[in-house]
Amino acid sequence: MVKYKKEKIIVTCALPYVNNVPHIGNIVGSHLPGDIFARFCRLRGHEVAFIGSSDEHGTPSEVAAQKIGITPRELCDKLYKVHKRIYKWFEISYDNFSRTSRETHHRTTQEFFKRIYENGFIVEKEIVLPYCESCGRTLPDRFVDGTCPNCGYEDARGDQCEKCTKLLSPHELKSPRCTICGKTPIFRKFKHLFLQLDKLEPKIKRWITKQGHWRKTVSSLALGWIKDGLRERCITRDLKWGVKVPLKGYEDKVLYVWFDAPIGYISGIEEWDKNWAGAWKDQKTKIVHFIGKDNIPFHTVWWGGMLLANGDYTLPYNVAGYQFLNYQGGKISKSKGWGIFCEKLPDAGLSPDVWRFYLTEILPESKDSEWKWKEFKEKVNGELVGNLGNFINRVLSFTNNYFKGKVPKAGKLLQNDKKVLDIDYDKFWELTWNLKLRECLKELLRVSARGNKYFQDEKPWILVKEDRERCGTVLNTCVRLCKDICILMSPFLPESAEKLADALGVEIKWDSLGKDSPRTTKKLAPLFPKLDDDRINELRDNVTKPISLNEFFEGKGVKYLVSIDEFKRLDIRIGTVKSVEPVKGTDNLYKMTVDAGKEVQIVSGIRDFYGAKDLVGMQIAVLVNLEPTTIKGVKSNGMLLAAEDDKNLALLTVDREVKDGIEVH
Repeated sequence: MVKYKKEKIIVTCALPYVNNVPHIGNIVGSHLPGDIFARFCRLRGHEVAFIGSSDEHGTPSEVAAQKIGITPRELCDKLYKVHKRIYKWFEISYDNFSRTSRETHHRTTQEFFKRIYENGFIVEKEIVLPYCESCGRTLPDRFVDGTCPNCGYEDARGDQCEKCTKLLSPHELKSPRCTICGKTPIFRKFKHLFLQLDKLEPKIKRWITKQGHWRKTVSSLALGWIKDGLRERCITRDLKWGVKVPLKGYEDKVLYVWFDAPIGYISGIEEWDKNWAGAWKDQKTKIVHFIGKDNIPFHTVWWGGMLLANGDYTLPYNVAGYQFLNYQGGKISKSKGWGIFCEKLPDAGLSPDVWRFYLTEILPESKDSEWKWKEFKEKVNGELVGNLGNFINRVLSFTNNYFKGKVPKAGKLLQNDKKVLDIDYDKFWELTWNLKLRECLKELLRVSARGNKYFQDEKPWILVKEDRERCGTVLNTCVRLCKDICILMSPFLPESAEKLADALGVEIKWDSLGKDSPRTTKKLAPLFPKLDDDRINELRDNVTKPISLNEFFEGKGVKYLVSIDEFKRLDIRIGTVKSVEPVKGTDNLYKMTVDAGKEVQIVSGIRDFYGAKDLVGMQIAVLVNLEPTTIKGVKSNGMLLAAEDDKNLALLTVDREVKDGIEVH
């Protein structure tokens, strides 16, 4: 393998608005490819900061909250947790998934603004804005919509047309209307602050033009924005929910959400690890943004201009702009119930790796792609189950059945043995670094297909009877290949890779590639389920029906209403904690044994809130009929119940001692 230089790499994903819940198009547009890339960088040995955050300010949150009848804070507090749960379930390995409503972000944004102001790139101007006489307020951004003057799209927003991605000002809209009451606004003049992108245009254009390693779709869209010349852009808004403008005379205004949002990458790093605080200012640091194509202009022209105006920070090394994912021939739409909606996935009974696999297969890297249920079934059954899973299952089953889990030593390797072990490991890294993740996954499938052919050609089930020594060499070769596959598949299929690593008794390390075979194997159930038409129909009926925002907020905190019969399915019991130990290789996980009338083993991320000694002997509420899972190689067949806010976590306990196993109802 080629020697490489260890680098600091900052990976970010587009900050999702928390005025709604993500669908699979949002996942493939940033979170999933960003996670695969970050995992590969860590695997390769680089220092990585993988940062995300909820984008909570601006008109999207205010409009959504107003329609529901709650405050923006209530909306964001609830939906932040929903987003975080989804990304955690999807195994998106954020080092920090923060919030733009946190004090750290407000302070960082105000300091960033002051620096640009001091550098002379912010001016005061009068602007004509729509004013709704019925609502008694100005209508910034998403408080007004209308027809796009550029492409004719009838539901363009007041700051950008979603269809053609053109930046707009509210007065440019044709047939404008208030999004709250639907009435036509009048236009008045107001004083606001503007970022002078026109003064920055030569530097922005020169920077973008030099990025020969960017995708052509990213560069062309960014330069297309500049083609007609950049204009000054308003960066203040007449809103209450947001980062206050730190300038005299503007105390009643907040900064434009698209000004404060990208600074969330920087504040998220500072919040996570102060040792990384200066990394963005180091010219040697590589910064890679993962975004959807509608965000490309903002992350190149707009964000690039902000960074150049500030002058203290390194410009992004790469902007991984993804095209759109469609669903069954049409555009994904939550309002129309057309698509796959992520709030439903954790309860669909299918491993996140299965979803991750097919979504990686259809990543819209250079053009729009499409989710197709028929293809999903075929790809999962053919490649994930029939190729990758089949090879792993055959090898481990054979080792355990014929050699009692002890991997035989290899004799002299023949040409066929050497050929199947001849893997270009550096190619995996090169494809990843060049953002060709679909091709990288295909390369992994080629390796496992080669393993399947080798196993079939060598016929170890015959060799074990006729030439046990040769059989040992073949099996050693296959187990060694399984180990390499385990390592290389870990960025794509992290949960399955952990299970396989546990069965092989190995650590997932880049330096282990090409090394000797593991010495023992454990029994391992098939990693991936085969999908039949009934299962596909069941999944489709479940995950394509979104939960509306109103349902999330019924009863102010009830996710959605459940029947008494649904509640009775939960077997919650009181149990005494008998033992607690940290899970190796993790910072926040405990393995706990609880006597809840029967022994329950739980893996839980509560180390930041409770010491092991404090937990032993405590009586807690436990869900005991949870479907078993494996977390970081440790089996977990229960769940403790806890209450959590933004800063603290508290276990549900009893106020007096009761018998272990008593039911909670």
